[in-house]
Parts: sequence; C-alpha cells; structure tokens
Amino acid sequence: MYQVYGIPNCNTIKNALNWLKTNQIKYEFHDYKKKGITEEKLYDWCKQKGWEVLINKKGSTWKAFDINHQRKIVNEKTAIAYLLENSSAIKRPIIEKDGKIIAMGFDESGYTLLFG
Repeated sequence: MYQVYGIPNCNTIKNALNWLKTNQIKYEFHDYKKKGITEEKLYDWCKQKGWEVLINKKGSTWKAFDINHQRKIVNEKTAIAYLLENSSAIKRPIIEKDGKIIAMGFDESGYTLLFG
C-alpha cells in the first residue's frame, strides 16, 4: 500500500488523491495538520532526496516567510527545523512505498507511468 503525505485543503493533494482514486490505487493519507510529521521522517526524506527539494518554495507558506529567515535555511538542519514548525511548506504530495519516496508533487503523465 502507498502512503501519501500532505494537507487535505491543498489543490495539488486533491488532484493527486482524485487521480489515485480514479485509477483504483490503494493508499493511506497522512495529514500533516492532524498527525504532524516527525523529525526522523524528515531526516529520512532528506537522505533519500536532499533537503532542498522538500521545501515547497512555490507555496504560500514559503512566500509568506520573511526573506531574512528564508536566507537562514542553508542546510539540512535548518531546513528540518523550519519544516517541523511549518509542515505546510513541505513539498506535496510525497508518496512512499515501503518507506521509499516514489513520487513528489503531482504530474498526471508521471503518475500514469509510475502506477501503470
């Protein structure tokens, strides 16, 4: 089973979940707002993909973050501290299979290739 991480009011999440439902892909949804995210999970994702791609710099949470504070996020440690406090700034969705990230974000053609 796939694990999908995100926040339910995000349009990208809605599109991804609708696509998964339409294509009868079974998944569990992890809502950052209700369940939070652990420091350990963020470190694991950083090891898999790098801290830079975990931050959704196109989203409103990042854009509302003061530019001087944005400039202080320069490494894995500072990125994780920021994301623990601002889970809405995590790239979404993140989809895992057996603890490994298989997709980040939503791209219909990419999902079609990935999930067949």
